[in-house]
Amino acid sequence: HVGLNVAADPVFTASYTGVNGGMILAVADDQGMHSSQNEQDSRHYAQAAKLPMMEPSDSQECKEFVKAAYELSEEFDTPVLLRLSTRVSHSQSMVEECPREEQPLKDYVKNPQKYVMMPAFAKGRHVAVEQRIEALARFAETTGLNRIEWADTKIGVICSGIAYQYVKEALGEKASVLKLGLIHPLPERMIRDFAQKVDKLYVIEELDDIFETQVKKLGIACEGKALFTKLGEYSPQMIAEKILGEKTDYRTFDEEVPVRPPVMCPGCPHRGLYYVLSKLKVMVSGDIGCYTLGATAPLNAMDTCVCMGASISALHGFNKARGMQDRSVAVIGDSTFMHSGMTGLVNIAYNKGNSTVIILDNRITGMTGHQDNPTTGHTLKGEEVPQVNIEAVCRAAGIQRVRVVDPYDVAQVEAALKEELAAPEPSVIISRRPCVLLKSVPKKASLAVDKDKCRACKACFKIGCPAIHMEDGKAAIDTTLCVGCGLCASLCPFHAIGSQEVR
Repeated sequence: HVGLNVAADPVFTASYTGVNGGMILAVADDQGMHSSQNEQDSRHYAQAAKLPMMEPSDSQECKEFVKAAYELSEEFDTPVLLRLSTRVSHSQSMVEECPREEQPLKDYVKNPQKYVMMPAFAKGRHVAVEQRIEALARFAETTGLNRIEWADTKIGVICSGIAYQYVKEALGEKASVLKLGLIHPLPERMIRDFAQKVDKLYVIEELDDIFETQVKKLGIACEGKALFTKLGEYSPQMIAEKILGEKTDYRTFDEEVPVRPPVMCPGCPHRGLYYVLSKLKVMVSGDIGCYTLGATAPLNAMDTCVCMGASISALHGFNKARGMQDRSVAVIGDSTFMHSGMTGLVNIAYNKGNSTVIILDNRITGMTGHQDNPTTGHTLKGEEVPQVNIEAVCRAAGIQRVRVVDPYDVAQVEAALKEELAAPEPSVIISRRPCVLLKSVPKKASLAVDKDKCRACKACFKIGCPAIHMEDGKAAIDTTLCVGCGLCASLCPFHAIGSQEVR
C-alpha cells in the first residue's frame, strides 16, 4: 500500500485530467502489518483525491470487481481505486469465469485543456471533478456493488471487504448486513433506509473510522470504534464477543513455542557485511529489502528504515547535522537504488556531502521473488537488454570514490569501510555477490565442525546463520541448510570449521 504514497502526486492530478481508456489503481492495505512499515488506511486517498474506490471481499469479487472497475472508469472518465487487504489478497478459492472481451485501443485526441494541468486549465477540471463525484454518488445508490442482505433486523451491520466475511461467520442470520462494494462515495440514501429498518446499527471496519464518521454525519446513530479497535485485524471471534457477548473458549497449551523471527538465508551475502558494520559499531541508515533483516539480533546492524530510497537521503541529513563525529553509512539494495536511491546520491554529491553509501548488489530483486531489474541485463519477460552499470551511475552522479568488495571476504570489507569512513569526501562501496538462491550460483559442499577443535566460544553465532546451532555443548552445522559459503569458517579463531571431507 505504501506504493500509493509514492504515486500520490500524479494520482491527485489524474483525478483532474481523467482518463482515455480505463485505469485501475490497486492498493493492498496491510491490516496487522504482516509485511509493511505502517498500517495506513488507503480509503483516505479516495476521499482526498475524490476518486471512486471499490473493495472486494473474496476471490470471486476480486475477478468481478476488476471488470466493474474498468467499466466504471470508462463511464465516468476517472481512475478507480481498488482496495485489497492482506487476507483477501492471500486467499484462494474457485471462481467462475466469464467470456473475455477484447477492447479496441482508443484514439488519442489532442486536448490540452483536459490533460495539461496548468492553473488556467486546472480550474475548469476541478469543476468536472466535483460534478463527477456527485454523479458517482447517485450511481452508488443503484449499483449492484452495494447490497443489503436481510435477516434479523434487531442488529444491522455496515461493512465491506474482509470484515464482511468476519461478520457473516460471526453473526450469520442474527444480523442484517449492508455490504459495501463501492466504498467511495457511499450510498447515503441506501444507508438511511437500512438504518431505519434495524433496531441497532453497527459499523464494522478495520483500521480507521471512515464509514462510521460519514454515517454519523448523516445524523444516524451507530456503534463502531467505541467497541472495535483501530489497530490490527479483526476476527469472527472478536465480532461475536463485542456484539453478541459470546466469549470464545480458547484451548491453552503449557508448552511455549519458541519464537522464530524471519532471518536472512544461509549463505546470504549480506551477512558478512552486516557482521563488519556491527563489529565497527557504525550507525546504519537502512532501506527496504530482505537486507532489512540485518536490524535483528545477533547482527543488530541497522538503525533506521523508513521507505525505499530513504537510507541515502536520511544519511545525508544525518551527516550534515552531525558532521564526522558519528561514523555512519547507508545501505541500499541494487534494485532499490535503481528505484529511488540515485537522486539521493546525486544530492550528496551536489550539496558537498561526506557520506558513505553501501549498495548491496546481489544481482537480483531478492525480497519480492527474484524479479529482474535494470542492473541484471534482463527484463521481467526474460528479454536481454543493456545492463545498467552501478559503478558508472555512481561516478556520473559525481562520486569519485567508488569501489567493489566481496561480502564473503570480511577482512576486505572491514578495510574498505575503515578507509572510506575516514575519507574527506563522499564514497560508494558496492558489496557484490549474487543471491545464494539464484539457480546460476554454483553449489558448494556443506561445512562441518571439528568437535575436538571447537571451544564453544560462539564466535560463529555472531553472524546469525540459521544453519549453525548448539549440539552437546559445541557448535554444529545443519548440512541440509549449509551452502558452504565459508563465512563462519573465516570467523572461527580455532579453525574448527571446514569441509566435511576432512572431518
